[in-house]
Amino acid sequence: VDPCSAPALGFLSGGGDYFPPGCELSGHTRSFTFKVEEEDDAEHVLALTILCLTEGAKDECNVVEVVARNHDHQEIAVPVANLKLSCQPMLSLHDFQLQPPVTFRLKSGSGPVRITGRHQIVTMSNDVSEEESEEQEDSDEEEAELCPILPAKKQGGSP
Repeated sequence: VDPCSAPALGFLSGGGDYFPPGCELSGHTRSFTFKVEEEDDAEHVLALTILCLTEGAKDECNVVEVVARNHDHQEIAVPVANLKLSCQPMLSLHDFQLQPPVTFRLKSGSGPVRITGRHQIVTMSNDVSEEESEEQEDSDEEEAELCPILPAKKQGGSP
């Protein structure tokens, strides 16, 4: 299925459900913010997959930027795509990961630009099963058995 021609748009959750209202930027809707409403111990990640121009796009530069917070909690804006109908109507981001809240802005152009991705939820658990700890011990033993790499010996002879 071509994600740029799909009738509905949204971010897939771990269970495969779409989150309305989705994300399509245009001259009418120049920004969209994806944020997590829940207060839990889970880590939420938004993995971007594809940005693409959709039906009705003009042959103009459409610059999409992402606004998020860096490790110092300062807001930063970074352009992630420059789409043009005649030369690059689609861009694959290969699961480019962001932590919500994230705002997408159509910095220039009139779109429409569709953004697809997945909302991944990773639950944190303090319990470690016996099987996991045994696997860790086995991998530690394997690492200990590896011989170190020694430097090559110089061969005798004139330079």
